[in-house]
Amino acid sequence: MNAVLVSLSKAVSQLGDPAIVRVAVKSIVITLLIFVAGGVGLYFGLAWFFAWLGWEAGGFAQAAAAAIIALIAFWFLFRIIALAVLQFFADEIVAAVEARHYPHGADRARALPLHRDIANSLRGFGRAVSLNLLALPVAAVLLFTGLGPAIVFLLVNAVLLGRELTDMTWLRQSGGLLSPSPVKGSSRFLLGAVVAAMMLIPFVNLIAAIVGAAAGTHLTHDAMRRKKAADA
Repeated sequence: MNAVLVSLSKAVSQLGDPAIVRVAVKSIVITLLIFVAGGVGLYFGLAWFFAWLGWEAGGFAQAAAAAIIALIAFWFLFRIIALAVLQFFADEIVAAVEARHYPHGADRARALPLHRDIANSLRGFGRAVSLNLLALPVAAVLLFTGLGPAIVFLLVNAVLLGRELTDMTWLRQSGGLLSPSPVKGSSRFLLGAVVAAMMLIPFVNLIAAIVGAAAGTHLTHDAMRRKKAADA
């Protein structure tokens, strides 16, 4: 637990790094543009649907329906979309953290080619969508508890985020090999839980994935150091 807290503290302290700021701006803008485009498409899709049904409720009804659906989609999909977008810029975040804190590790790291970045992003997106959909029935059963569904999705996304945020560094260090990460499962889960919780907080959620990726870099290098010392 201490390693996760230290990693998060280091990650937050580097948010002012120009390289991190550039990635944050790019990923936030792209993520928001995706949701705006989706909202616009949803509005016109509902307009067509209402017209097909013969409803003459007008623009207010479709705008209200689009806004409600968009808010639900934003709550459900934000973590998935933000992480998928971040995958494209993961190398820049990891490289910035390694250059400042782990210069020797940075020398061993190899940036992944674009097609591998796209493949990793799509693979992570597929895992996120699949597990969240599998969690839906459980959340529905617990709907009467009030907090039950939120806890279910928090746990699911803690597992997903913990893996993705540490694999960003491990894939660079292992040359893209899909070998097991040296980071303990408990540490990955705790990191994922903290980042998933951050994503529930307005405005903080915009930088949560950035902080998580930087913290994941620290966790991975710490785990690699410990493993090397144990093997020596």
